[in-house]
Amino acid sequence: MLNKYARSFATVVFTPLARLLLRLGVSPDAVTLLGVLGVTFGALWFYPRGELWWGSWFIAVFAITDLIDGTMARTSGRTTSWGAFLDSTLDRIGDGAVFGGLILYFTGLGDHDLNAALALVCLILGFVTSYAKARAEGLGYTCDVGIAERADRLTVVLATTAFVGLFLPMWVLTVVLALLAVASAVTVLQRILTVRAQALATTAGG
Repeated sequence: MLNKYARSFATVVFTPLARLLLRLGVSPDAVTLLGVLGVTFGALWFYPRGELWWGSWFIAVFAITDLIDGTMARTSGRTTSWGAFLDSTLDRIGDGAVFGGLILYFTGLGDHDLNAALALVCLILGFVTSYAKARAEGLGYTCDVGIAERADRLTVVLATTAFVGLFLPMWVLTVVLALLAVASAVTVLQRILTVRAQALATTAGG
C-alpha cells in the first residue's frame, strides 16, 4: 500500500538530490549498495546492543536510499532489468538484517522468547511474500496483491521498534509483530490464490 505513495513522494522530494548525485557521477547501483550496507550494519550493530531508538533511525536513513536509487534510475532513463534485480535482491538482505537484529536482541539482552519467535515468523513470511511475487512474475503471472507489502512491513516495524526503545512498553512491539505475522500470512495466501486463479483460467482457456 505504501509503495504507491512512496514513489510519488520520492519523485517530488528526492528528484533534486537524484539529479545532483547523477551529475557527480554516482550510479543508482552504488546508492543501492550503500543503502543495504547501512541498513545491515545498523540492524546488526544497534539492535543486538539494545539501542532500539538510534538503531531504527540509523536504519531508516539508509532505507531511504531505496527511494533515491529508483528516482535516479527513472530520472536518468537508466531503468534496467539488472537494476531491478539488484535492488530486489539486496532488499532481501536488508530485510533479513532488520528482523535478524531483532531476533538477536530478543534472544540476548532483550530476553523475550515470544518476540524472538514472532520476529522469526515475520522474517520467514516476509521472504515467502517476496518470493511468491517474483516466482509468479517469472512464470508470466501478475501478483500485485497483498495487505502487507515490503514498505508497509518495514515502516511499521521500524517505527514501533524506535518508540519502544524510547518510551513505549515492550508489549506494543509484541502486538505489532503478531499483527505483521498475520498480515504477512494473509498476503502470502492472497498471492497464492491470485496465481492459482490465473493458472486455472489459462488452463481452461487452453
